Amino acid sequence: MPNDAGNPAAAQPPLFETMSTMRAMRRLKPDPVPDELLERLVQAAVWGPSGGNIQGYEYVVVADPAVMARLAPLWKRCVDAYLATTGKHAPAGMDEAAYGRMVAAIEYQRDHFARTPALVIPCYRMPLPAPDEEGQRASLEALGEAAAHRLAAVQERFTALAEGSCVYPGVQNLLLAARGLGLAANITIWHLMLEEEWKQALGIPEEMRTFAVIPVGRPQGRFGPVRRRPVSEVLHRDGW
Repeated sequence: MPNDAGNPAAAQPPLFETMSTMRAMRRLKPDPVPDELLERLVQAAVWGPSGGNIQGYEYVVVADPAVMARLAPLWKRCVDAYLATTGKHAPAGMDEAAYGRMVAAIEYQRDHFARTPALVIPCYRMPLPAPDEEGQRASLEALGEAAAHRLAAVQERFTALAEGSCVYPGVQNLLLAARGLGLAANITIWHLMLEEEWKQALGIPEEMRTFAVIPVGRPQGRFGPVRRRPVSEVLHRDGW
């Protein structure tokens, strides 16, 4: 048997290969994705962690071409708004040619959205805590008055991050599962510019928050290595 002890690449678990080739592939074949595969993606998402094990998530899966066609105008409005503002220019340090290719892929997805095989929309709503004066006093004592005051000032952000932390790990599981199954899937949040319209179109209850729209399908191109900043540039040991 060959000795791989001196080959770092050979020691990498298959999951690392999956993660390193998870490009955001927006050009999808129109072929339907079987329901069983879509259910496997949602199962992978459900395996993600949930704060307090509350499991307040719900997943809307769209695969009906008629529904997709109704959503296409909303998608176009959101993408056009993004490209006119945040996406108008390449981020600092990004190669202009590479950014142009990314924009071309976004525009392709926009123009062919009605033929998207499937969408997954993760939703979540954190239950409102019951009034608890004793708990509030204990929290104030633990944090201190100044910190408790700062927390109250950012409570809305805290809640949004708490919900997101219960959703996005599951979304990453879904993306990993899609890559492992040979499917292309990419996370987008552009729909939040018209979230109420998306919720109305899909019958999502008012009290639920939506956290992404994830197009899913078989890729037209090939998976390949992602381009990311090297670890040496982003790692801070034992503090900043």
